[in-house]
Amino acid sequence: MTAADRASKLPLPALLSQLLVAFTVELDNEFERRIGEAGHPGARLSLVVWANLMRFLAAGPVAVGELATRALCPPEGIKAELGCLERWGFVALDAGNAGGVPSPPDKGRTRLGQREGWGSGRGIRADWRAVPTIKGAKAIEVWTPLEAEVEERWRQRFGTGEVGRLCKSLKTVVEQFEVELPHGLPVGILVPQEHDFPPRVSGSMEALSVGLSLSALLSQALFAFANDFDREAGVSLALCANAIRVLGREPMREAEIPRLTGSSPETSGIGWQLKPYIVVEADPEASRGKVVRLSPRGLEVQQKYHVHVEAIELDWQDRYGKRAVGNLRKALEAIREQRDGDRSRLSAGLVPPAGAVRAGGAVPALGRRDVGAAARKRARDLVAQSEAFVRDPLGSLPHFPLWDMNRGFGP
Repeated sequence: MTAADRASKLPLPALLSQLLVAFTVELDNEFERRIGEAGHPGARLSLVVWANLMRFLAAGPVAVGELATRALCPPEGIKAELGCLERWGFVALDAGNAGGVPSPPDKGRTRLGQREGWGSGRGIRADWRAVPTIKGAKAIEVWTPLEAEVEERWRQRFGTGEVGRLCKSLKTVVEQFEVELPHGLPVGILVPQEHDFPPRVSGSMEALSVGLSLSALLSQALFAFANDFDREAGVSLALCANAIRVLGREPMREAEIPRLTGSSPETSGIGWQLKPYIVVEADPEASRGKVVRLSPRGLEVQQKYHVHVEAIELDWQDRYGKRAVGNLRKALEAIREQRDGDRSRLSAGLVPPAGAVRAGGAVPALGRRDVGAAARKRARDLVAQSEAFVRDPLGSLPHFPLWDMNRGFGP
């Protein structure tokens, strides 16, 4: 496929990603509005936290080890997320000892009476229970109907038939996967990982897929594609579809990467995962800042990124059916390409409500009471990202979602 062909034909995972991020942003904005009206301004968590963790607490406390099993998440990963939710006030961790104090007898407590390691995954044990707080219970109440409500908005915006075809095409592919997958695209997959998911019971997937939301179907299809890519390429799709995709031979200011990838500055930073593929130099035209370009190894990975995504889509046609994968691509493109005059129809769902952080609202960062300098900076970044999404969603939505802990694990 030529460069011109690639420009006109977005890779399958990029199509999945852009719709998933658009759905997520719309739902997250509505969640922020409703929970703020319920007395918790600034309690902004993203859809993936609901899909992969909080929904399992809807019926009450769950042991940490059992929660990891239900969430299909490694224990250390679930502990890290619980530490964040503890620090932000959505869950408490109950060790089950006298008085329900969230610290085992052999561990000390801080001078504030909190458990050792409070607010992090450190020290959390599998037999402790994750307990929703009052704020966490309200978040669960707000979240419960939202996926269905936002999906109904999409049916009204894009057409019942088009969204129905998208769901059907996703189910046709997803129900052929041989293992159980999380309902939300997991957090932090910038490096290839070996996943040990349980096998699906024969004959059960058809019934299960009927109950999966649109966002869960998009997430599972994207996660499965990413797993195939990571295994084949040896470099994560999350890294290739973002920074490596937009960088090139010529130096680029590091600050430009978030704008070009549609990701947050924190997830677009030059971390150790990216360093093997880039050359970093001082900006010759500024007194501070860095410029970045791809190294020879990075240029090779960039070229192979396009080759690998094309090869995996062809492999999916062999595994899941040429017609099934073709219908999925057509259904994704049919939603993505709808317009109202000169405006993409995706834009309508990306406009933030008044008072939301993405609309410029001033609210404290998660776990804080005051609006600090960091919160103001992140708010400005969110406003800029949202304005780009609304102005040009096809050009600015990410080609692979990078969930940012500082945004409640949102994009």
